[in-house]
This record gives sequence, C-alpha cells and structure tokens, in this order.
Amino acid sequence: MAEKAMGEREREKKMGKVQKEQLLHTLSLHLNTIHETLQLLDQTPASTLDRVKWEEVVQMGEQLKKQATITGLLSAEESPDLKMLEENMATYFNMLQGLLLLSHGSKVGAGPTLSSSIQASVKQVVDCSFMMFKEAMACYGSRNRERRSTVPQLVGALWDSCAALKKNPATNVTAIGRALTNVAVTVKDVLREMKELKPASSYPEDESKDVSSPAESSADAEGKHDDDDGDDDDPGEGDLGNDLSPEEMKIAQLAIQVVSETLVVLKELIRSITSLHKRENPKGSNDLVNSLEKLLKQCQGIGVQIDELGACLYPPQEVSAMRNALSKISNISNELQSEVECMKGSLEPLSQALNGLKTAIRQLESGLVSSDSDLVSEMEKLDVNNQ
Repeated sequence: MAEKAMGEREREKKMGKVQKEQLLHTLSLHLNTIHETLQLLDQTPASTLDRVKWEEVVQMGEQLKKQATITGLLSAEESPDLKMLEENMATYFNMLQGLLLLSHGSKVGAGPTLSSSIQASVKQVVDCSFMMFKEAMACYGSRNRERRSTVPQLVGALWDSCAALKKNPATNVTAIGRALTNVAVTVKDVLREMKELKPASSYPEDESKDVSSPAESSADAEGKHDDDDGDDDDPGEGDLGNDLSPEEMKIAQLAIQVVSETLVVLKELIRSITSLHKRENPKGSNDLVNSLEKLLKQCQGIGVQIDELGACLYPPQEVSAMRNALSKISNISNELQSEVECMKGSLEPLSQALNGLKTAIRQLESGLVSSDSDLVSEMEKLDVNNQ
C-alpha cells in the first residue's frame, strides 16, 4: 500500500513537471509576441491614420487589471487548473497586445515629449506584466504558501502601473507643460540652495588668537585637538557655503537674481502654454507643437546651466565657469525670445520676463568684472608689500 502511494506521488510529481514546462513554453511564446509588438511602439505612426483617444488606452488598462486579478487568484491555489491558467494567460496577453496597438495609435501626431511619455507608461505596464506571469508560472504546483504569496504583490504592482495610465498626458501641450514644470521645479531647488549660502562668520576670539604667544597657540591647538573627540558645538561649522567672503556674497546675490528671473520666465511660459491648449489640432501635428518642443528644449538647456551656475557659487567661486554658464543662458534666452515672437497669442508678459532675465545676466556679468578688478588690486598690493 505504501509503495502504491509513493508511486502515485511520483507520477503526480512528473505530471506536474510536464505541466509546468508546458506553461513556461506557452508563456515564452506570449512574451515573444509582445516583444515584437513593442518594436511597433518605437515607430512613428503615419500621420494619415486616425488618432486613438488616450481614454481607450486607459480603458484597456482597466480590463488588464481585472484579468490580472484572476491570475493572482489562480496562482494562490496549490493545484490550479492547467486549462484555466492557459486560457487566462491567452486572454491577458491578447489584451496586453491590444493595449500596445492602441498606444501606438494614440501617438499619431504626437511630438517627442508626448511620445516618450506614452512609451514610458506603457513599458511600465509591460514590465509589470512580465514579472507577474513569470513568477506565477514559477510558482505553479508549489506547496510553499509564502512563495505563492509573491504573485498577489506583483498583481498589485501591475494595478499601479495601469492606474498610472490615467495620469499620463493625453495631448502634446499637456506633456510639454509637465516637462516644463519639471524644469521649473529643478530651478526652484537650485534657488533654494543658493539662498542658504551665508557669509563667513567672524568671531571676536579669532582676533585674540592671532596675537597670542607661541605657547598659548600650542595650548590652544592641544585643547582643540582634545575637543575634536567630543561634540562640535560650533554653529554652522562644516556647512557648505558658510565661508563666503563679502565679495563672493555679492556675486551670490546677483546670481540669485538671475535664477529668480529664470523662474519667472518658466512660470510665464507655462502660463502661456496653458492658454494655448485650446489651439492644438486634434492630431497635434502642427507648427504650434513644433514651436513648443523647441521652447522645451531651450528651457531644459537653461536649466542645465542654472544648475552649473549654482555649483560655481561655493568657495572658491569659479568665475570662468560662471561666465561660461551665463553666456550659454544668454544665447539660449535669445533663441527662446525669437521662438516666442514667432508664436501668435498674448505673450507680452513672457517677453517682459525674458527682458528681466537679460538684465539680471548683465548685472551679474558686471559683478564678475568688478570681482576680477578687486582681485587684481589685491594681488598688486601683495606684490608691493613683498618688495
């Protein structure tokens, strides 16, 4: 009787192994099909095609969520029905392929920014789908409940990726507006860090140390060494930027004005784009979108230079690098101004903001020249004293 039971278990084990291999083979076929369809998503659809509304993509994502729930429930069973698993897998991947095809259709007339956003969102759904089914098939026949519990967690991740489709921009103007907002957030962070810069602290005891005797200096040094083992109570010591000289602080203040004016430009540009939203062609393929893409690229370029400018303010300040960053910001802002003038609409506030930025740039450039003059003067004094 015992031998018969053992033989039965052995046959079940072999059968389970065969079924698992069959499931893995079927999964591999589905994955290959999705990989091939993904290549289509990388291509630009013909402008003559009718554009698929993004709402249709979102609706397909909702259907995927329901089918994924079934996958989770089946995987939670110790011995799920093989046929039901295969049918669920086939239904799910047909839906996923439908999602990819709809996403491709939604790219008709989409510019680079919207296209990238669509691809990133859909790719996340695909990645979560792959992980979910690979784990589900790997858990097939497992008696380990803890192992099988990993599938519902991956179902949850798939739900999140499908839910994120609702937040994806549906038009070029919205996508570009969000990208510009990200640039503005970065510039605002740089501005906040700049405003945290402080001049070097001057303590009265510093002067007394300068005139102390060698013995006292030695004792002070030993005392300082002993204090190093304890807590450092010196406020601000070790903080970056706390040792800016008065001249460096002047430069920092002028740089802060440049960044502040840049932020104003970005805010006005976002406000202007919002007002242009209604003018976008249903297919999105028009001169307006091309102009907005150029503006975005220019603003991203300014954002990079603003970050560089902020990094140059920490002592020792890099005047040459600051000049280089200002030159690039100035050139890009001129290009931005030309692009804005070519666009129709009420863009006067944006033009004023650009003029404000140019004024701030000129003031900082003048400050850097003055800083160089002060440095030369100090060096000449040193030469005279040495003689």
